[in-house]
Amino acid sequence: MRITGISTHVVGTPWRNLTYVQVHTDEGLTGVGETRMLGHTDALLGYLKEAEVNHILGSDPFAVEDLVKRMKYGDYGRAGEIVMSGIAVIEMACWDIKGKALGVPVWQLLGGKVTDKVKAYANGWYTTERTPEAYHKAAQLVMERGYKALKIDPFGTGHFELDHEQTLYAVSLIEAVRDAIGPESELMLEMHGRFSPATAVRLAKEMAPFKPAWLEEPVPPENLKALKKVAEKVDMPVATGERIHDRIEFRELFEDQSADIIQPDVGHIGGIWETRKLAATAETHYMLVAPHNVGGSVLTAASLQVGFTSPNFKILEHFNDFADAEIKKVIKGAPQVVDGYFHISDAPGLGVELDVDAAAEFPQQRAHFDLWAEGWEKRNPKDAR
Repeated sequence: MRITGISTHVVGTPWRNLTYVQVHTDEGLTGVGETRMLGHTDALLGYLKEAEVNHILGSDPFAVEDLVKRMKYGDYGRAGEIVMSGIAVIEMACWDIKGKALGVPVWQLLGGKVTDKVKAYANGWYTTERTPEAYHKAAQLVMERGYKALKIDPFGTGHFELDHEQTLYAVSLIEAVRDAIGPESELMLEMHGRFSPATAVRLAKEMAPFKPAWLEEPVPPENLKALKKVAEKVDMPVATGERIHDRIEFRELFEDQSADIIQPDVGHIGGIWETRKLAATAETHYMLVAPHNVGGSVLTAASLQVGFTSPNFKILEHFNDFADAEIKKVIKGAPQVVDGYFHISDAPGLGVELDVDAAAEFPQQRAHFDLWAEGWEKRNPKDAR
């Protein structure tokens, strides 16, 4: 079996474009992969056009490791977000093809399942007025849908510092959310790399009474010594990793034990097998894995293949019941959250199919998402300007 070509399809919304890639073969099997870029979609499409000629055409889709190696190192450059995302969509599609050809789900090819279900946590549910009352109501609706966990960044447009008034307001939001979801549900606290170490530590202590399940990206991701400074001073798990795009670059994070939970994005770190390798290394350092997942249903399905096969997999992020829920229709067989969990599927490959006609209903947009703009949480760029 050989790859005869690829086709790309961009599904657009005002704040995110989702790139779906179909990989076609000479035996009639087609696989699908997905990633979500912020402001770099056209760059990704340009890279894939060149990579198709240089590396992909004529390749054996079963030889996933070899194809990834050639795409990563064969251009003699240092692979960053765009290249690793391009690798990821092709890699996912190859696993999809392999599973379909063999008549088994991808998780079966990764060593078999260690669990029948993966816990989900909701994100994108707070696209409402930024008040305690509105957040209380929105969080209750999340629980009514069966979720047992959710995540929120209550810090507005904070950058390095957060003054006393804004701190009190952020506390009031989290207090309302915790009241709405009760003491048993998990509440993930997101900081989006906003703060200095001192501010992050202070805010973590302010939020401690509400029992956050983790403190996510408390400082910008480039300086792991700053992250370690936070980790040593807070009494809650620290999570990070969505903006690390190469498995090798997690080495320092493992060595200094500056995080408890790693959050690779399967669509940015080279795909399913790269993430599974990373999860295995994390296991040797007693760290949990909770992938970043802001994409659509194909990326969710790919992330779940890692989840069903990794003993140290904690939970999976899910946006698509809340933000842009209508885009779920572009994927047949989209994974669904039932009673707070994704349940394992025996469908061959990734178990999903791209509906090209439905995808065409959501053309690429000038998607722009600025986390430093007022109103960013509404996921509406027009409101955030």
